[in-house]
Amino acid sequence: MPQDPTERRVVVTGVPRRTRMTGHHRPRAEIDEQTTLGHTYVRSLMRSQLRAACSTFAVLILLVGPLPLVFAAMPEGATLEWTVLGFCLYPPLVLLARWYVRRAERNEKDLVRLVEDR
Repeated sequence: MPQDPTERRVVVTGVPRRTRMTGHHRPRAEIDEQTTLGHTYVRSLMRSQLRAACSTFAVLILLVGPLPLVFAAMPEGATLEWTVLGFCLYPPLVLLARWYVRRAERNEKDLVRLVEDR
């Protein structure tokens, strides 16, 4: 049977056989699947958060720790003690807390940026 010369060729397409490259995994998948690399990402975030917390705690100890010794060395300084505790200590504590929150949020944003490949 002769073929009709007017018959056109048809291109058949289908769903790609591989939806994900095998050599490269996205970090979000690594974290979700709890692979070694995902564990490394999470451990890195925890380590950076711990580093921020320890440095904040060290500054807090250096700021508040010597106060009992200073107060014990002052004779009859009850009003000065309350002034220092009530007014002079709060601004550095607020600044320290603000720094810690910003640092923790920056660490989390860095991980999100890494996971979302931005």
